[in-house]
Amino acid sequence: MRQITLAAIAALLSISLIAGCGTNRQDPTRDWSPSQLYSEARAALDRGNFDQAVGYYESLEARYPFSRFAQQAQLEVAYAYYRADEPDMALAAADRFIQINPRHPYVDYAYYLKGLVNAKRHQGFVDRWFPRDVRERDPEPLRQAFEDFSTLVRNFPDSPYADDARQRMIYLRNMLAGHELYVAEFYMRRGAWLAAAQRGRMVVERYHESDVTLDALEIMVRAYRELELDDLAEDALRVLEVNDAARAARLRGS
Repeated sequence: MRQITLAAIAALLSISLIAGCGTNRQDPTRDWSPSQLYSEARAALDRGNFDQAVGYYESLEARYPFSRFAQQAQLEVAYAYYRADEPDMALAAADRFIQINPRHPYVDYAYYLKGLVNAKRHQGFVDRWFPRDVRERDPEPLRQAFEDFSTLVRNFPDSPYADDARQRMIYLRNMLAGHELYVAEFYMRRGAWLAAAQRGRMVVERYHESDVTLDALEIMVRAYRELELDDLAEDALRVLEVNDAARAARLRGS
């Protein structure tokens, strides 16, 4: 019995040693310095190996949280997650960086990155294989992206990312307005005139500089007429007339 016990112990020790050696072989970064981890993470990022970059950045922050490389790793891992198509992790990393480093000289980039991530979320995995009309998709990621870019422009107007953010806001505003117009047209086809008028008014009030504002005004005119709200229809028609006299004239004659 004693011999069996000793043999079992010896076998367990052998397994532990083998496992330990295996673990060492599986983690070649075990003895890397902060600078080496950071350099390898950036190299992996440049190669497009985003999962590996994430692993190196996370190891760097976990092992050397107070090194001068850790703070930069917190920001760059958010970008690595973004490129790796991990939007939830990218947003969490960007939010964490903003919370921990609100006065960091690159905090503007964290807001910019959040906008990019949310804008990309508008196109889900299924849409990549089975494209849909963009107006049919959930607009919430676009609203959040617009808010992210708006925060960047408002708080960091001189940021190197501000001009690009402003251009993206124009695009997002048109997309959001287009979605509301799509919903208004849906209600029109079903005779839900009040809902259609409300959606049209939303476009005019929130996205008055969008490409579809005149279409929204026309929907308001038609819907208010169906509801026999002639004063409201006339108000919308007068606004339309100022911006597109020909269209307003057609509506007056209809």
